[in-house]
Amino acid sequence: MGTRAEWLSALAAFEAAARHQNFAHAGEELHLTASAVSHHVRKLEARLGLPLFQRHARGVSLTAAGRQLADVASSSLADLEDVLRRLRTHQDHDVVRVATLHSFASAWLIPRLSAFSDAHPGIRLSVETGFALARFDDNGPDLAIRLGPGHWSGAQATLLMHEQLFAVASPALPGVRAVTTARDVAALPLIADNGHQGWPDWFRAAGIVDLGPDARLRFTDAMGALEAAAHGLGAALARQCIVTPLLASGRLFRLPGPCVDGRWSYHLVLPGHRRLRPAARAFAEWVIDTARGTHRTPSPAPGPDVASATAPPVGAAASDPATA
Repeated sequence: MGTRAEWLSALAAFEAAARHQNFAHAGEELHLTASAVSHHVRKLEARLGLPLFQRHARGVSLTAAGRQLADVASSSLADLEDVLRRLRTHQDHDVVRVATLHSFASAWLIPRLSAFSDAHPGIRLSVETGFALARFDDNGPDLAIRLGPGHWSGAQATLLMHEQLFAVASPALPGVRAVTTARDVAALPLIADNGHQGWPDWFRAAGIVDLGPDARLRFTDAMGALEAAAHGLGAALARQCIVTPLLASGRLFRLPGPCVDGRWSYHLVLPGHRRLRPAARAFAEWVIDTARGTHRTPSPAPGPDVASATAPPVGAAASDPATA
């Protein structure tokens, strides 16, 4: 195997096999049989004089040398694909398509995007919001930020942030000055959203089981519920990331009561069947670094003098169920 064409075919087969940890799945991606992928890998191993995979009954796994080569091969092939794509489409700029929720985009992503734009002025972003799960097909987004359990079929997920929920209200809400305990919150008008966790979970965490919370207003999106609370329409159950701007401005403050850990967490989700283009990879790395650098625990609830309460901002993740 001395020609560059032979090297390229073998490296492409190896890179796909390394990414999937499965010759059959790599073959499906490359439109080859599993035996053809295995043949390419064995030729590459013979040329290098060392094993790249450990074969066992349940499949294959990379050796130390295989991991080293896989990292370089993935990056190099992605760079090559990106150049070819740009030459075909005659584009001067990279466009990265990101799927997320409106609430997450407006309250967490957008306030931080200037840092990414300053660091990567040649990369354009297309932020696509909605509740539907992102489909990583040929016409789909490059990546997504989802709220969920952390595993999706055919995708690779990286944990960004955990979610926490706590009660908030506007200082202008009638009756809020009398709220000094979690039980007092039940006397306020309650606002809910369509999240998988809500007021019943919060009251159980507070040890209040004799009251059935009845939401006066309900919104599909968590941001709608928080905006309603900021206008003094009632108390809302805040999701940690998206409430940050409203806490920082003083439009909302945290009420007495527990901070409930979310059942789901926020993840950066990448397609499992294709490599990220360099521009998308740059955005993915920035999201991971930014998320892990801004996560903090919510501040304790203020005292009963809420007229001057402007709880310091909390940073981290939030949104609604489904995908972000």
